[in-house]
Amino acid sequence: MSLSSDCLSDDLLCSEDASFVGICDRDFSPEIDFPADSVAGFLEYESDFIPPNDYSERFRDGSIDLSARKDAIAWILRVHTYYQFRPLTAYLAVNYVDRFLSSHALPQGKGWPFQLLSVACLSLAAKMEEPTVPTLLDLQVGGARFIFEGRTVRRMEVLVLSKLGWRMRSVTPFTFIHHFLQNFFNSTSPFLLSRATQLVLGTIHGTEFMDFRPSSIAAAAALCAGDDLPEFPSLKKAKPGIFSIDGLCRESTLSCYQLMREILIRRPKPMKTPAPLFRVSPRSPIGVLDRHELPLSSSSYSSSTSNKRRKLNELCDAIANGPAQEREI
Repeated sequence: MSLSSDCLSDDLLCSEDASFVGICDRDFSPEIDFPADSVAGFLEYESDFIPPNDYSERFRDGSIDLSARKDAIAWILRVHTYYQFRPLTAYLAVNYVDRFLSSHALPQGKGWPFQLLSVACLSLAAKMEEPTVPTLLDLQVGGARFIFEGRTVRRMEVLVLSKLGWRMRSVTPFTFIHHFLQNFFNSTSPFLLSRATQLVLGTIHGTEFMDFRPSSIAAAAALCAGDDLPEFPSLKKAKPGIFSIDGLCRESTLSCYQLMREILIRRPKPMKTPAPLFRVSPRSPIGVLDRHELPLSSSSYSSSTSNKRRKLNELCDAIANGPAQEREI
């Protein structure tokens, strides 16, 4: 399968050559409070924007490398923090990664594919949500081991767009948060929105929440956020609000609520030293470089450049052609 960046629409490429000029102030609330009939429509179609039910099982049986996904998400969140992207941008990027992996296998045992997929998905998510987007080279901060040329990332973007059917405006928990907080507690205070947002982002790390729909995650996050303030009703008092929303799975919401309290609130987390955030200036416009294997001599540099470019092209073809066409590179 041959992919060309010419296939990309102008709106997805418009920011590639522009410098990142600033960071806008962010808030946690959606810009639009959708009416109830719109929310009902989102509830009806939300399953079209999540992986199939067996997706989480593929991590448990080893079909997909769980550690590679965790590393990819950690990198996405580091870049998200570095550029102060909107919360939805990070969530969308992970959503694109998961939807892609659910229908298309990556070559196993290689460092490039997952990193390339992560860069492409974060780039697409930023183009969907951010008013200004870093160049593809500037986007690759946060200690990324491999640095990709813009044309290589754009080629992967086209593959992601194709596999996702160009359905990038996903229904996510952030679609419902504002409505659910208002419905449950008659409040969308900054604290509630911020806390619910933190909880939603906390669900993307592992596999525990993969089986829940976005609406259930949003409702559970809203309930947990309300638990943090004594002036808001308890779960018992909020239950009538849950059961008044047509299309919201009550049992799934309550299960997600209990799991969220167990994993994201009650269970202590070990302290981690933040990974360094720094910009990377590659020494040459090679398609991809392992930053730990940069050659020193000019002759070996030229040879390595040619080999890296050849291997990367073969890798992209392997990714594009799927598992039936995979081969050792």
